[in-house]
Amino acid sequence: MRSPADDLKAAFEAGVRAADPAVAVVDHLVEPPRGRLLVVGAGKAAAAMARAVEDHYPPDVALEGIVITRYGHALPTRRIEVVEAAHPVPDEAGVEATERILRLVESAGEDDRVLCLISGGGSALLSAPDGLSLPELVQLTQALLRSGADIGEMNAVRKHLSRVKGGRLAVAAAPAPVLALLVSDVVGDDPSVIASGPTAADGSRFADALEVLERYHIDHAAARSLLEAGVRGEREETPDAGDPRLDGVENVVVASAQTALDAAARTLQRRGWDAHVLSGSVTGEARVVAAVHAALVRQILAYGQPFERPCALISGGETTVTVVGEGRGGRNGEFALALALELPDAAPVWWLAADSDGIDGSEDNAGALLGPEQRGRLQRPDARDALRRNDSYAALRDLGALFVTGPTRTNVNDLRVVLIG
Repeated sequence: MRSPADDLKAAFEAGVRAADPAVAVVDHLVEPPRGRLLVVGAGKAAAAMARAVEDHYPPDVALEGIVITRYGHALPTRRIEVVEAAHPVPDEAGVEATERILRLVESAGEDDRVLCLISGGGSALLSAPDGLSLPELVQLTQALLRSGADIGEMNAVRKHLSRVKGGRLAVAAAPAPVLALLVSDVVGDDPSVIASGPTAADGSRFADALEVLERYHIDHAAARSLLEAGVRGEREETPDAGDPRLDGVENVVVASAQTALDAAARTLQRRGWDAHVLSGSVTGEARVVAAVHAALVRQILAYGQPFERPCALISGGETTVTVVGEGRGGRNGEFALALALELPDAAPVWWLAADSDGIDGSEDNAGALLGPEQRGRLQRPDARDALRRNDSYAALRDLGALFVTGPTRTNVNDLRVVLIG
């Protein structure tokens, strides 16, 4: 017999398939230019996007390029080189590949076209620090990731300390036209936020980036000095929406969280669940988001409001975790474990929280899948202690609740599904 756990897995797989970049990219490719088609990009979906581009254009098209993806996410290609590098903290491989990308786009002429393939994870993978050494950039990135800042805030800082982010990659390609195809992993699908917007006009300023460091008490002398110099007008700002150097640039979002959520809902409907997409733009601390979901579940269990059972609650977006402990785990693990603590005992509820790229934070699991069996074995004091130490990975592993998919080679953010039987 089919179980609720099977339905959760099917919903996740449907969401990932719907956001397959190999399908999404092809519908937006253009006629080849008179000169070269230069393909560059970065992100967890970059290899799949590059292979789709190769398969689309015949061998007689003058096509070449470099894309950067996370270790373990590469695919074999023929004309576009795929380089693997570190994520979520940049490394030397990513910096070296980014320098090669910069040289390639700077060589573009008016008869060439630059095709930029961007997806989530590109902020770390596409790294050309401006004024910082690589160790200083690593230290800053780690501090931002632990701070609880959201992706827009983190990227405001990263864009103002980079030679490629915040529209600067597109500026380097001028006078060649640029088409950027984006697989969005950010709430709102703003091209200036996806992978720190290497081909998009930037609405943030040096003062905004400096404010992020102050707001989250990030003590990084080198970054602060550079941002303060920018506020004084001693460093060039990122190009804004009125910058003529971006006139020949087009940014197109080809897949997003909503794509995956809708596919998951359709799958669950076919399997007998009354499926409801709550929102594709959920943000905030993971355990707080879990408490809100739990309150809705309790209302449904007690009063049949706002939905009658059996039903499915589906949400997406990107939560955050303010790291205060030294444990292991990502935001989806924190959500799943926190939800377990909030639900009534013996309730007929099953839930899945997973990152669509197959990696929850920097661990080897996509997230977690739990139901009454796992919750029945949960030792609540131990689980609360695990959350205090940010060690959801170990707690979920001991429950047999880790959800492992391996790299999916797409990234449209998180997918959370709660089934109420």
